Amino acid sequence: MPPGITTLAADTPTLSAANTGFMLICSALVMLMTPALAFFYGGMVRVKSTLNMLMMSFISLGIVTILWVLYGFSIAFGTDSGSVVGWSSDYVGLSGIGITQLWDGYTIPVYVFAAFQLMFAIITPALISGALADRVKFTAWALFIALWVTVVYFPVAHWVWGTGGWLFEMGVIDFAGGTAVHINAGAAALGVILVIGKRVGFKKDPMRPHSLPLVMLGAGLLWFGWFGFNAGSWLGNDDGVGAVMFLNTQVATAAAMLAWLAYEKIRHGAFTTLGAASGAVAGLVAITPAGGSCSPLGAIAIGAVAGLLCAMAVGLKYRFGYDDSLDVIGVHLVGGVAGSLLVGFFATGGVQSEAKGLFYGGGLEQLGKQAIGVFAVLAYSLVVSALLAFLIDKVMGMRVSEDDEVLGIDQVEHAETAYDFSGAGGGAGSRKAVPAGTETGAAAHQRNKKVDA
Repeated sequence: MPPGITTLAADTPTLSAANTGFMLICSALVMLMTPALAFFYGGMVRVKSTLNMLMMSFISLGIVTILWVLYGFSIAFGTDSGSVVGWSSDYVGLSGIGITQLWDGYTIPVYVFAAFQLMFAIITPALISGALADRVKFTAWALFIALWVTVVYFPVAHWVWGTGGWLFEMGVIDFAGGTAVHINAGAAALGVILVIGKRVGFKKDPMRPHSLPLVMLGAGLLWFGWFGFNAGSWLGNDDGVGAVMFLNTQVATAAAMLAWLAYEKIRHGAFTTLGAASGAVAGLVAITPAGGSCSPLGAIAIGAVAGLLCAMAVGLKYRFGYDDSLDVIGVHLVGGVAGSLLVGFFATGGVQSEAKGLFYGGGLEQLGKQAIGVFAVLAYSLVVSALLAFLIDKVMGMRVSEDDEVLGIDQVEHAETAYDFSGAGGGAGSRKAVPAGTETGAAAHQRNKKVDA
């Protein structure tokens, strides 16, 4: 996100219809990313968890939107208080903002900036959900989202992007969310799964994706929406920086996908569709903080490094025994850390700012700043997220029962199934009116233990 621009009275910005329209389109593209994420995650789980995975993303659209209007925008982008949080009474309920009031230093209305940033706030907790597949109560997840965005996302967004935020003022470069979104979500995912534990059958039963076409569809839509996510973060089209970010987004994503597939072929002997989709997302994650400060050649390097590192990292859960269901840690945490730190190597000093990385004669100064930003956000999100999960677990329980998990969280939490194999339809009554010949109870449990749903 670009820093505020100080202007003279004669140079006071005026509302730009072009930039306003551009930012509204970018906001819509970022909104699309949350349903895209739902499809991406939904295809990666087993049949019996598909709807729950979709709903864990969709519910964020509801909860975070309301909280953002009530107080979230004020905490994230209000007047700074102690370099930690913001607060502006005019932003509470978005009730004290004029319809043509401009975001300070820019040519777009405050309402447009608030809408754009809202979409970032929505997708960040949704990213966490992939690590928790198959086993979390929906009510507990909804409460976690509300608490997490309040005490983690909103303050961290202020640190990174808010005028006066301590990482912003330090000069940490995060163009569109490597720290505030991806490291934040990845660290939170690790904190929660350390509290709630592994899925039933982890490392014993097959847990393969049930629909790779859905995964590819979700990945393609994420790639499409990410152009709004990244290019829109310059908040306008007047100086070409957004165009560089747009191109770098494409370049890094392509490089990461190819690097992941190459690793996969060497390591496992095949080019998989899941690898292509995951590699693309890894590249998108890594270029998010870095793409406004590097050249297209730098973007190729950043994407290739991220694709390789993330491909290697997804297997760590089996070595260390943490059950990151859909590789949120391996892709978003590792990719976010890689992209954020690589700014310190590949920043050219000629795009979004004059800061230069090590490879462009800038020494270690920017790398040091990036490291502080990375590990501050990682540590804060990890600890607070684990504490929130612990408290929710003690109060209401975070997990469904083992029997309900084996039966299928879709039926238990939503009284529906994603696919109608019997022709009898789904819905609330489907748990009571089961067609003849359909496995139920203990038989279904045994089948699910033996066969990957």
